[in-house]
Amino acid sequence: MAGVKLSREDGVSKLQEGTFSLVARCPRTSALGVCVSTAIPAVGSVVPHVELGVGAIATQAYTNILYGVNGLKLLKEGLPPKSCLEKLLKEDPQRELRQVAIVDKHGRRAAFTGRETSEWKGHVIGEDCVAAGNTLTSARVLEAMVEAFEGSEVWLADRLIRSLEAGEETGGDKRGRMSSALVVADERMILETRPLLSLRVDLHTEPVKELRRIFEAYKEWAGITL
Repeated sequence: MAGVKLSREDGVSKLQEGTFSLVARCPRTSALGVCVSTAIPAVGSVVPHVELGVGAIATQAYTNILYGVNGLKLLKEGLPPKSCLEKLLKEDPQRELRQVAIVDKHGRRAAFTGRETSEWKGHVIGEDCVAAGNTLTSARVLEAMVEAFEGSEVWLADRLIRSLEAGEETGGDKRGRMSSALVVADERMILETRPLLSLRVDLHTEPVKELRRIFEAYKEWAGITL
């Protein structure tokens, strides 16, 4: 498949992908989440990393999932996102191929876009959110995502879906579309036994639209009216 690279480095699989994502926190509820879409399969298995009461991370471009796994551990130890990101990048000889966005439980944010990631690339740090993307049609994709997120006061998961739709409508991944994902940690969801919402769409011609359909069906099933 054009534009996809698979390799092994230090025992960890890496996946090259063009992606647009947004990590966010709700200051009212302390909910945390990530939304993401891309033109390759299974984006939900590698990019979004969320832990209730800790933070949310998107790791993409030449993806190294350890930025998510170890990043959450460092946030849990009390490191602010900027220090957490600096530590992870310092230990990574291929950091210029990475793209990472972080928000913690306090709303502190940090982001990095490596110089060797694919154009158009970049990130936008907004209020309680960070949008990041590479292999995009233009910078407007991320600007639209942040505007959509900040322009709404509804439940965090709804705001993330709206942000993803705005990114898609503005051009999204310039190679096309195939998968999407939404992960939200919110202690108020479906009693205390289901604090994590994790929805994925794979191998679909309209992954963002399908994610919205599944999300609405999930809310109806769960009786979520937040």
